[in-house]
Amino acid sequence: MADAGFSKEEKAAMKQRAAELRAEAKRQKLADKSAAEAQDAADAIAAMTDVERPIAQMVHEVVAEHAPNLAPKTWYGFPAYAREDGKAVVFFQPGAKFGTRYSTLGFQDGAQLDDGTLWPTSYAVTGADDATRASVAALVRKAAGL
Repeated sequence: MADAGFSKEEKAAMKQRAAELRAEAKRQKLADKSAAEAQDAADAIAAMTDVERPIAQMVHEVVAEHAPNLAPKTWYGFPAYAREDGKAVVFFQPGAKFGTRYSTLGFQDGAQLDDGTLWPTSYAVTGADDATRASVAALVRKAAGL
């Protein structure tokens, strides 16, 4: 019978999230929490593969330009962008993290992407060309309610 538990990669992501939560709790005492979280996101992007880093950097730039109300942070080890309350709205999941063939641009339930009774909450992203940048910008603006 196959093991229905979490994979090694999933367990590692959960441990990483627990470490992030501990770090966030410590930062509550720091005056410059947002700068530390932004640095964590930059470090997560810098640690990516040569293929995924430009895509993540493009997402980072698009969010900064089109949704400055969302603050960079990490979430399960991914670069993410959160509202003032700290809840992630947009995240970038590198494919290498779980051995998938593409990276994912994802949106949490705080994203305002609602379109009837069915709408996508994640997108496969394999490049950072101008057309992709424009599509990401439109999604990010909508998700942020702008």
